[in-house]
Order: sequence, then structure tokens, then C-alpha cells
Amino acid sequence: MIKTSIRFFEDIPVRAIWSDDDSKWWFCAVDIVEALTKSKNPRSYWNTLKRRHNELSSICRQLKLTARDRKSYFTDVVDATGVNTVVSFISARNRENFVRWLSGMGNTIDEKSRLKAYELFESGMIGEIEVGTVKGLQQIHGYIFGGLFDFAGQIRGLNIAKGDFIFAPAMYLRENLTLIEKMPECTIEEIVKKYVEMNIAHPFMEGNGRSTRIWLDLILKKNLHKCVDWSKIDKRAYLEAMQKSPVDASDIFKLIEGALTDKINDRELFMKGIDYSYYYEEE
Repeated sequence: MIKTSIRFFEDIPVRAIWSDDDSKWWFCAVDIVEALTKSKNPRSYWNTLKRRHNELSSICRQLKLTARDRKSYFTDVVDATGVNTVVSFISARNRENFVRWLSGMGNTIDEKSRLKAYELFESGMIGEIEVGTVKGLQQIHGYIFGGLFDFAGQIRGLNIAKGDFIFAPAMYLRENLTLIEKMPECTIEEIVKKYVEMNIAHPFMEGNGRSTRIWLDLILKKNLHKCVDWSKIDKRAYLEAMQKSPVDASDIFKLIEGALTDKINDRELFMKGIDYSYYYEEE
């Protein structure tokens, strides 16, 4: 089975595909061009670049990647070494930042936990998680952050805040979580309300959003036979809706409802959902 991934550089998606033949990631050349140049026609830019520099054709492979129209096409891809070659032929102020960004992939806590989130699906462990419970959320958090945070899977005992918003006080957190767990989850309205309340509770010191979005999808899958296609939800719209949700959850409800799909067992959709989930957390 193919393994694909999407990373975001300055809000531009850069697609990658894993090759078992040589055990490495291959990156979409056109996406690299778009990320560096912000060109409105990155495909034409890439083709021109190849004509001018013959060596670029020799370092490319063609592998199938899913495009924005959700269809798969054979696309020029380059490995990490090839990325450096491509970048060297592009005059862009941000190219050093791009190379540093790419070289950091797989080394940060975020990248390591992202891979563990992929493994949650690949290993089949996702089928063993309790759905809609606090324990289930702890299982998700413990799996993807185990070995990375010493508090992985543990309910926080300290107060935390984000900006001016203070999450549920630690003194009453376990009581709040018990109430949230008992909330009904038979309709999309009930499920989104439960999701919002869990976000307000913010039971972990770090990694709440990434864990709770997986938790939400499992509830939707079990009760409605649906899940969220997170790639359909704009990052800024999502963050603004979640910031507003403690007093008015209508925006986040509309975003989630509009992105529902019945592809609940689609491997690529899950992996793409993880990529977008991590993208939402990037500053």
C-alpha cells in the first residue's frame, strides 16, 4: 500500500510519497516550485526549469499523487537530495528556510508524533480504542505522544491557557471530563457539542487538538458512519471557529458538517486528515 503525506511550507501544501523500493520519501517537484516561488502556474514554471537544466530530468521519478481535483496523476518527484538540486536553480529569498524546514522533517516532536499517528491506523490499534470516552482520548494521546512527552495520556494537574482563554481549571477537570463523557452522541449536533466541550476542557498539557480530532472522527464513524475530510476545512476558518465555539459553536458545526464523508475506512483520507490536523497546530 502506498504511503503519502502532505506538509505545509508557508501555507503551501507539499505532497510526498514513500517508496518501499528505496525506503525514502519522494517530494512533488511542482509543489516545491509553488512553495518557493508562489507562482500562479507552478507546473509551467517547473517545465521551463527542466528545459533549461537537463540534470533535473535525470533526478526525477514519476509517481502517482492525488491532485486538488482528488484524482491521481503521475507526477515528477525528487528525493531529499534532489530537492537541494531543484532549490539551487530557483532564485527565492526563502529557499534556505525551505531547506531547513525539509531537513527538520522527522526530527521534531511534531514530526515524530505525526508518524506515530500514522502508525495508529497502520497497526490496527485504532480499532482497539474506546470510542467517545475519556479513556479512549487518553489512549489516543498516549499512543501518538508516548516516549515524546512524559505526560503522554495523562490528565493534566495544572491550569493552562491559550492567549486570553483559560481552559477548564485543573481542580475541577476530572469532574468536567466525567460530565463530557456522558454527553449524548447520536446526532451530528450532539457530537460537535461534545467535541467543543472536550476542547474547552483541554485535558492534556500539550497535544489536545491533534488527539481530540482523531477522537471526534471515531465518534462520527461509530454513530453516524461518517468522518471528517479535514482537507476541506480551511485552517484559518477552523481556528477562528474553534476560538468562537465556547460561546457560539455554529461556525465549527457548519465546517464539520460540510466536510463529512462516508469514506470511513479510507486509508489515504485518514493520513491526509493527520497531515491537516498537524497543519492546524503550526504557528
